[in-house]
Amino acid sequence: MKILVLAALSMFAVSHSYGMIALDDQSLSKVDGQALLNLQYQSGTNSTDSMGISYDQSNIGFYKLGLDAEMELNANIKSLQLGCGYANAAAKSSQACDINIDNIALSGLVKNADGTIKSDYTSDERAATSAVITNPFIQFAIKNPTLASTREVLGFRVSAEKIAGLMTLGTENSSTPNGIKSFSGYMKTKEASGTAITNERHMIYDKNTFNYPIKGKVSGCLIGDSCSSGLEISYESNGYDLILKSAYAPFTINSTQVSGSRMTKVDLKGSGTVGQLDFYGDLTAQVLGLLNLDKVVTGNITGLKTDISVSQDLGLIHALYLNNAASLSLQQVNLLWPGASAGANKGWWLAMEDEVDLGSLSPTTNVDISNAVLQQTIAGISKNLTDNPRACGNLLSGCIGGSTLGVGNIPLTTSLDFPLVNLTLQGQNFKSNCFGGLKFC
Repeated sequence: MKILVLAALSMFAVSHSYGMIALDDQSLSKVDGQALLNLQYQSGTNSTDSMGISYDQSNIGFYKLGLDAEMELNANIKSLQLGCGYANAAAKSSQACDINIDNIALSGLVKNADGTIKSDYTSDERAATSAVITNPFIQFAIKNPTLASTREVLGFRVSAEKIAGLMTLGTENSSTPNGIKSFSGYMKTKEASGTAITNERHMIYDKNTFNYPIKGKVSGCLIGDSCSSGLEISYESNGYDLILKSAYAPFTINSTQVSGSRMTKVDLKGSGTVGQLDFYGDLTAQVLGLLNLDKVVTGNITGLKTDISVSQDLGLIHALYLNNAASLSLQQVNLLWPGASAGANKGWWLAMEDEVDLGSLSPTTNVDISNAVLQQTIAGISKNLTDNPRACGNLLSGCIGGSTLGVGNIPLTTSLDFPLVNLTLQGQNFKSNCFGGLKFC
């Protein structure tokens, strides 16, 4: 029986043999094909990066081995330490590594049924997704590429034309920095916005800590409680205790390029406004050199603008929403890799091209208005109260003798320097990349 079957298969193979046949140009034009692997060479040039730094790379060649494919990856790295000590140690002795990041997780983005990104995802949902890596490649930088006797490898990088997904750094978004300990690389953040809520606070005159008197004028009638043209009396108060109520302060942070070696913080710039700032409290002053003005004042300040500067520890940045090219490289000299926005410094370098979305920049806790910020408002308050004397009724019974003074609205056009330090940001909240609710796995 086995002999008959083998014989039948042999006859089928002989009668249906296939061989290679030549195709003419017309036939070839109907055939589509694509290589999985490709090798490219690119000569270096003299060029300037986005940071304004020039590079002479006319004697460097770049060899690229790429994979024309999309790959999916879900990965966790407990600790990534690269370039510890060695060449960069002298410049940044306090930071031992070029790159030192704990608890890195790369996943896809959890989406709603309509394709939008889901913000209230669970750890299990995130762990079931994968980042999409498009056309990954490895590239070498070779000095004197045409001379075999002096040819030298200057560096290599592992990269991809695009990585789409969520990269998180650290285990939690809290006021305690975690995740990034030191960072060498480049990234550009997208313009982002948020809303800060200020804490209620006292504004108290103090000759040592807040030595800024409030000046103004009141207008009172010599006869009766109302008159068309009252008598104006100037005052200067160095005895006030005003309570500033909490206010909303929406702001926008500009798109920022971050580039450097062994960085531990990033400086961001932006602008915003402060909503209506209501105040009330006690104000005492001396008028006419001998009479006391003792009032409970009420009013509000509007129109304040802010020039915001944020000094942010990198350990408070946790969630990076990626949809851009990214690379990890090692080079023995500063190099501008082909297609990179900024040159890579000597040592290990992590670069994220295009713009990275940091999400909402609204702080998770209220922010304080410092004395340095408040003192910038005193001149404007005094000018308004002087240029627009507040009516207080009868000069004796209302201005001098009355107990209250309605200041009303004080519109200001002052632009405040408003420094912020180490904010815990709402947009940096994230869930772990683990099933079962584990913090890291």
